[in-house]
Amino acid sequence: MTQTPAYEVVVVGGGPAGLTTALYATRLGHRTAVVNREGGRYESVSFVHNLVGVSEETSGRDVTALAIDQLEEYGADYYQDDVREVERVGPDDAPDFENESDGTQFRVTAEKVALRADRVVFATGFTDVPPNVRDLREFTGRGLHYCLHCDAYTLGDEPVFVLGRDDHAAHVAMTLLNFTDDVDLLLNDEEPAWSDDVSEQVREHPVEVVSDRVDHAYADEDPDHGDGERWLGGLEFADGHAREYGGGFAVHGKEFNNDLAADLGCDCNDDGSVAVDDDRETSVDGAYAVGDLTHGQNQTPIAVGDGAYAGIALHKDLRRFPVAADELDRLDDLGVPAMPDDLRARMWRVRADDDHAGMTPPDR
Repeated sequence: MTQTPAYEVVVVGGGPAGLTTALYATRLGHRTAVVNREGGRYESVSFVHNLVGVSEETSGRDVTALAIDQLEEYGADYYQDDVREVERVGPDDAPDFENESDGTQFRVTAEKVALRADRVVFATGFTDVPPNVRDLREFTGRGLHYCLHCDAYTLGDEPVFVLGRDDHAAHVAMTLLNFTDDVDLLLNDEEPAWSDDVSEQVREHPVEVVSDRVDHAYADEDPDHGDGERWLGGLEFADGHAREYGGGFAVHGKEFNNDLAADLGCDCNDDGSVAVDDDRETSVDGAYAVGDLTHGQNQTPIAVGDGAYAGIALHKDLRRFPVAADELDRLDDLGVPAMPDDLRARMWRVRADDDHAGMTPPDR
């Protein structure tokens, strides 16, 4: 009978939060796997901003590729696959299962692989609700943006637009006045849905509210970006007039990719994000969630921080040292060290590669 690969930690999703969780878990000595579907949201990011030590020309795909290389160097496994189900299991559910820690709680089933896990981490993020404007989506990351704190800086003091009609869209438009004095709030032939208080704010701020329907987007005919890619030049409206823009933001909300976590029984917040505690553990014991799935902040450094918190929490959860005072009589049964032999061997190899050339691991 074919045995199902067994891991202490399986991370579902390969954005910065999931990859950081896996990196911490692996370097802390846990057999770890990442299962990530191809073409995730982070891989479509043209330029990663606000990440210390990373060049502004670096793409999300670049960061992802480097992180995968790091994981595999430390001994983690990376599966390019689409997870379809995460379910609870018991010791009698899988006679084919071999696990060093005997703590299996979950089966992770993807299209091509099935894995067993002591702990599972959801890092599936969210999906932006796209704008209903012809040709605009092709300029994502090159004039069309979703994150104010990432990309307002890149637009300089040029004319900008905000597509949306709720309180959040109005606040984004007013916040952009900190960067430029030329901001259009485009309703795209819909009625505003903001509150009375926000309506008063919009009236008093120098934001142009445009109710006309936006017909399509067009490219900059003389781009000065030096990368050979088509950048947004502006928008044409249904009545035939056009307006040049340096770029803008689509603010139509987000849909949290919470299906796997919710099906497992994890509690979700009112907005659809997955509820977690300070350790990033969900309401289901042994199931964690990190990154945008839990808050939608859409910030790489915040996602990385979530992954670090979760990785450390997982280590404390899975390892037994230090032993509580009232359990010291069980010390002989714990086994030392807990790190698998092959991961410990990699630790010595990495140390030798760094600055301990010629060192050999001690005999055991």
